[in-house]
Formats: sequence, C-alpha cells, structure tokens
Amino acid sequence: MMRLVASSTAARLTGLSTNQLREWTSRRALIPADIVHRGRGSSAQYSWQTLLLLRVAAVLKNQFRLELHAHRQIFGEIRDAFGNTSFLRLWGTCITIYGVNRWQLADAAVSNPSSEDAIVIHLDSHLSLLSAEFGMTTPASTPGQLELFPARLVRREKGAATVDGVAPTHPSKKRQSA
Repeated sequence: MMRLVASSTAARLTGLSTNQLREWTSRRALIPADIVHRGRGSSAQYSWQTLLLLRVAAVLKNQFRLELHAHRQIFGEIRDAFGNTSFLRLWGTCITIYGVNRWQLADAAVSNPSSEDAIVIHLDSHLSLLSAEFGMTTPASTPGQLELFPARLVRREKGAATVDGVAPTHPSKKRQSA
C-alpha cells in the first residue's frame, strides 16, 4: 500500500506555499497530485515520488530560474521513471537535464559523462528528507547491507506521542483472566 500525505504536509516537505503547490499541481497541472482534492473539506494527496518531483521542480524554478511549463513533458517522464524505480535505488543518483526535451537518471558519480551542457540535480538530500516523513529505508553505511529497522517519524500531537499518525495503545488496567 502506498502512503500518501495531504497538501499541508506536501507544502512543508517541498518548501512551496500552499498556493504555489495548488498552482503547480491543479491550476497549471505541471505535476498533478496523485489524488486530486474533491471539493471543500478534502485535500489533494501526494506520494513520495510526486513530492520528490516537486522538490526537483522547485530547485529548477528557485535556483536556476527556469520556466517550468517548458519542462512539463520531462516532468511526466521523470514521474514515470520514479514510479518504476525503488526508493533505495534512487540513492546515489541524479537527474541530468539537457534541455526541454531530454533528461537522464544516472549515477551521481558519473552525472554527465558526455561533453554536453546540462543541469544536474542530485537526489540524495531530497530523498533523505522524504525518508524521515515516509519511514522509508535509507542506504546503510555498509554497501549491500540494508537497515534492519528503518527510522520512523515520531511526532507529539495534543499531549500524546504518535508514530506516523498512530497513537500509542495503553494496556488495560483491568486484569484479564485466561
């Protein structure tokens, strides 16, 4: 089962304002939400793949001042690639964008093997932030070794600590007989 987060969490994780998130995912439909909002009282829902792509788009917009609409086709292709690639497999990779029509997902150590001009966006810092929120496994310090127990995000809400939104259960004070 794929875990999705609401718009407020998506805005926090991407660094976008809620208005900017709505603009990019609904009005301009550059990177659509995984589940669109269905009117008042409902929120759009986002997967880690969509959030990762929104973070990449934010880098392109904020650091490189690129017009995102021109890269709309690439966003769709990158989203498909993220959907077909495991979270762990993306560690140590980067996206190399060669223009408005061509991009490559490659090993970060060999980010631009050709002599062509390109924009290179390394994914590890983005994946690190998302791994905490989604409770995803990160690469272990020993190559080829996975973490036994991935870290889970713990929050304190209204006096009780929760783990990924699940309140802790307390044993009953009554003694039950067998």
